[in-house]
Amino acid sequence: MQLSDFDYRLPEHLIAQRPTIQRTDSRLLQLVDGRITHGTFDDLGSLLVPGDLLVLNDTRVVKARLHATKDSGGSAQVMLERVLLPEDAAAGELSCEALCQVRVSKPLKTGRFLQVADSRLECLGRQGEFYHLRFPEPVFDFLQRHGQLPLPPYIQRELDDEDADVDEERYQTVFARNQGAVAAPTAGLHFSQEMLEALQARGIDIAYVTLHVGAGTFQPVRQDDISTHVMHEEYYEIQPEVVDRIHQTKTDGGRVVAVGTTVIRTLEGAAVGGSLTAGSGSTRLFITPGFSFNVVDALVTNFHLPKSTLMMLVSAFGGYDLVMQAYAEAVHHEYRFFSYGDAMFIEKALV
Repeated sequence: MQLSDFDYRLPEHLIAQRPTIQRTDSRLLQLVDGRITHGTFDDLGSLLVPGDLLVLNDTRVVKARLHATKDSGGSAQVMLERVLLPEDAAAGELSCEALCQVRVSKPLKTGRFLQVADSRLECLGRQGEFYHLRFPEPVFDFLQRHGQLPLPPYIQRELDDEDADVDEERYQTVFARNQGAVAAPTAGLHFSQEMLEALQARGIDIAYVTLHVGAGTFQPVRQDDISTHVMHEEYYEIQPEVVDRIHQTKTDGGRVVAVGTTVIRTLEGAAVGGSLTAGSGSTRLFITPGFSFNVVDALVTNFHLPKSTLMMLVSAFGGYDLVMQAYAEAVHHEYRFFSYGDAMFIEKALV
């Protein structure tokens, strides 16, 4: 398939610039039994049945954006991609090194410095499109003191203090706990703690995995032939008890429902060999139509950018024709798109 196969017309006014008043206030477009229906996010409770397992991504967004000055005097914008931990690091050790996107007028050379407030970041080299930087203290500690929340580039509004306070709360899931992401797992933003408790009271089981969303998630696909695209690398972690609960859910006839494409990439990436295994590592899994899903049975997701890898993943999961038709209907009915937008519930297409 070609990149143009995943394009669609999106009026700019449908890109959500702010969250809804309440987390659960969004609409929910439903792809069930090959049909498209419209509803609200509260309908999710009726789409799930006792015995289903809802899997959420508990990553926490860090203040990953820095404004810096080159030692030569030019300005620079730094965005964390992922923290690097030496191979011989002890468990729980905090790292002072990271891969970062750095926007500068001229390439940053090894050994040069970036000034942030009264501190310096040293360039240790490059890995592909990212710079390897050494921070003067553990990366997350430094970002917490000097960084800014990295809202996606399509959220373009003038920020005041009230907006910043809203974003601090709402561009973070209520279950976020493992810091490391530079973008929120946005499907999870729709859940309130009350809704999660209500689902559990109805017999819906809940489990958590971790995938730290990297800045590469916003990188466009540049090749017309999508088979030549190389995915960015992201860190994930799956606990053994989660694998056991997934296996038990399947054995008992329940469904594994992924909340977000990040959960699909985590679970399916750890099951590429055919059997889901616990552990941690990095994944570059690129899911396109024709992919065989081994773990996930249904998906809760937001609406994704035209011609993005996430459009390809959702099309692979729900069926290309039905998903593209659903996006056209969503535009017609003026759903809200992207991070602060509305949601979809998609059953896995029958092959």
